[in-house]
Amino acid sequence: MEQTLKGTIIYGDEFEPIDGYITIENGIIKNVEESAVASDVIIAPCFVNAHTHIGDSVIKDPPFMPLPELVQPPNGLKHRILRQTSYPDLIISIRASIRDMIKTGTCAFCDFREGGLAGARALHEALGTNPDIKAWIFGRPDDKDMNYLDICHGTGLSSTNDLEMEYVQDILKKTREKGKKFAIHAGEKDSSDITSALALDPDFLVHLTNATNKDIKTVADAQIPVVVCPRSNYMTRSGIPPITEMLDAGIPVAVGTDNVMLNSANMFSEMEILVKTKVYDDRQVFKLCTLNGAKLLGIDKESGSIKKGKKARLMILSKKSDNMQGIKNPLGSLVRRARPDDIIRII
Repeated sequence: MEQTLKGTIIYGDEFEPIDGYITIENGIIKNVEESAVASDVIIAPCFVNAHTHIGDSVIKDPPFMPLPELVQPPNGLKHRILRQTSYPDLIISIRASIRDMIKTGTCAFCDFREGGLAGARALHEALGTNPDIKAWIFGRPDDKDMNYLDICHGTGLSSTNDLEMEYVQDILKKTREKGKKFAIHAGEKDSSDITSALALDPDFLVHLTNATNKDIKTVADAQIPVVVCPRSNYMTRSGIPPITEMLDAGIPVAVGTDNVMLNSANMFSEMEILVKTKVYDDRQVFKLCTLNGAKLLGIDKESGSIKKGKKARLMILSKKSDNMQGIKNPLGSLVRRARPDDIIRII
């Protein structure tokens, strides 16, 4: 089945706005043709949310408290509430966040899933066979049970400060033996766990909010990607990650919304805070939230940008909404001011 879309296309890996047509056949972009067409829409690639905790959807209004009291395992607030939540209620809340991601333009996400095998199963059940979004699940042990690895893409740990290093190394060993990925939080509260995290040679790090210039150089030299979560870090008073310094050092950087209890899984909000506080570059910000996340997950050959041969994972936004009326710079307006309610269609 073939369909043709016309509009201002945010095209290619450089996200150049062009007016023209996209031809789609059986879900694949068959052709992109530049042409001077009048159109009231922007056609953009969907987001890749590179770090979530959507099990936290069971609590969306936590009190203000220090970060360790909120999220540190095993007895941080979120962990206590997760233990008290029934399995059916967990499924309902996760499923709601998945629907919200789809509606707000996200086509793929990477979740650090608490709860061992049962936690990973809950996310699989909530996803079902939904064709509109893909999930990469990074689980973690529950009572030292490593069976979660059988149904996960890898392991996603909190911090080396939260566990005995010998245990962390054992988790890493078993993860690698299964041929799975290993990722870990580091540098969120302070920089004390960055060196020990790097020693594990992870596939990627999350946060690095409090990384020093020396830390950044070490990460860059090791060619380890980093996922930053600006809204979450700002909310927990951890600070804003040194994203510009990471990019200048050559670190591959992607973006995630982090805990649903702190933020909606809305990448438009992530773009706006990025472009208005840290990275004053529309093209770079959009790339962080799309193609870079796709590269991190290894799906950049099929997602993350609009190119011939890639899957048609697209969001179509109105230029005539009350919010977007009168825009002159499609990419800049998409990054700085667009909202989910400007979306008129998701493909």
